[in-house]
Amino acid sequence: MLLHATGGGVEFKLESQMKRTLLSGALLLALPLAAQTGAVPGAGAAAPVPTAASAVAAGLAALHAGKSREALADFQQAIRADPSNAAANLYAATAALELYEGQLAVGYAEKARQLDPSDWKVDTTLVAAYAEAGMKQQRDALRARLRALHAAGTGEDAHARDARLANGFLLEMFPVESHGTAYQVDAVEYFEPMGEMRTYYRFLVRQADGRLVWEIDVESNNFDERSWAQAHSGEAAAGERQFQLIGHGESAQGREVDYRMFTGKPDYDAFRAMVVTILEQQPPAAPAQ
Repeated sequence: MLLHATGGGVEFKLESQMKRTLLSGALLLALPLAAQTGAVPGAGAAAPVPTAASAVAAGLAALHAGKSREALADFQQAIRADPSNAAANLYAATAALELYEGQLAVGYAEKARQLDPSDWKVDTTLVAAYAEAGMKQQRDALRARLRALHAAGTGEDAHARDARLANGFLLEMFPVESHGTAYQVDAVEYFEPMGEMRTYYRFLVRQADGRLVWEIDVESNNFDERSWAQAHSGEAAAGERQFQLIGHGESAQGREVDYRMFTGKPDYDAFRAMVVTILEQQPPAAPAQ
């Protein structure tokens, strides 16, 4: 999944995956009627056999409805009907990610890349699959590739130009449980620090029903950084910065919460661990009224 600036903010834009962005109904309607089902020759009134296209359509509808397990089964059916279908493999990887089945997601995403190596957006699914599967070496190699493609986004290469337009990508999806409350966390990595507050990473925290309840940003604004660098010239020369972990949104009770200030290099795994700790320390949710 890629990120694009829209208006005054940033939204997820569906490039090849993710139920958490709205799937256009036209995506399903665009399938020709003849592709919706496949008749078995000589079968008479027997039930039609789904084609790869109809199975993908059913899977997208299930993914949109939050039925990831059902969606995965549909995409697997599409792959059985057409093993060389790169889109079906990529969607299957997406559904597996939603189910936190990282190794399965890796298998499907790697197959999609094998079938369509020219589509660099496949890597934005594969990087999340590697992260979910705990394959840090492969994850970081792919992060570096995506960053290099973004930085080189000029010239005649259409893929590089497209990469240059993106602000960042979904790096990981992971669950956290706190006092019986299950949270779903989407970790976003930006190619370049975003906005006046220079946000390096954003952690979108959702309840089990998918409702966004708050965001936790990793920020390092230039104003505070300059004064810190003057007082810590050695650390600054070594590439360290002063960071803040800032919470926004409903679970921050309508205000900005400064969870922590610290210094170091922009290490995603360190930030992730801090976010997990913050979530685990949240008080129990109030009972429904």
